[in-house]
Amino acid sequence: MKNLKITVNGIEYKVKVEEIEEQEMLQESNKNPNKQEPVPLKIEKNDNKKDSNQSATGEPINAPMPGTIVSVKVSQGQSVLKGDVLLVLEAMKMENEIMSPKDAVISSVNVKKGDSVEAGTPLIFLK
Repeated sequence: MKNLKITVNGIEYKVKVEEIEEQEMLQESNKNPNKQEPVPLKIEKNDNKKDSNQSATGEPINAPMPGTIVSVKVSQGQSVLKGDVLLVLEAMKMENEIMSPKDAVISSVNVKKGDSVEAGTPLIFLK
């Protein structure tokens, strides 16, 4: 059993990994090749980031792709109209404007300029 520390997006995780021989793995898979057993995974989250007290309520506007936040055009409490640019996300050397899908009020802004985000990360919440 090996203890490893893995950092993903600035969040540290402590994991235990068990090495098994290839022969042992083949024997396990041959017992019932169609049945996949769930593997218990214990993850200890060691979040060194500062907690943001911003509210995460309302409709999330998620990152459509991984990238870097170039600019944030709105702030918490601001009213926006459908089509207003909320922020700019750079992905694959292209700047993508993330726009409001409806008239709303910004409930919270969860990113800042320079942040790296993964696809599906909640960027902004609308109410």
